[in-house]
Amino acid sequence: MKIAMGSDHAGYPLKGKVAELIKELGHEVIDLGTHSEESVDYPDFAVKVAHAVTQGEADLGVLLCGTGLGMSIAANKVRGIRAVTCGDTFSARSSREHNDANMLCIGARVTGCGLALDIVKAWLEAEFKGGRHARRVQKIADIEASS
Repeated sequence: MKIAMGSDHAGYPLKGKVAELIKELGHEVIDLGTHSEESVDYPDFAVKVAHAVTQGEADLGVLLCGTGLGMSIAANKVRGIRAVTCGDTFSARSSREHNDANMLCIGARVTGCGLALDIVKAWLEAEFKGGRHARRVQKIADIEASS
């Protein structure tokens, strides 16, 4: 799979480690910035990664910022994105299996590196289960289309 990645300055130090893991798992990384710890605005990178996913340039997206919250809010403004902020592996796995999440957001200031890598691995290894979950995801898409 192709995984688009983005971060702000707070997430930048973790981004390289996450990218290494993604490559070790056999996926391609598309790094959409930032490329330093110089202060930047997280919505700029959230929308770049979200568009890469919705336009088919990437299969999934991973975003890193201080808390993961701002990135998730910004990414979810893009039609077709289901971005989640996860701080544990159970939620990460469930977000793929039940919600067909296509973007993962992690807070680099609140999640240690080891746990962050475990979260990414759990998220990437999980697959959407469909069935009753597909009906629910469709209802989310219907809400989005009517707004």
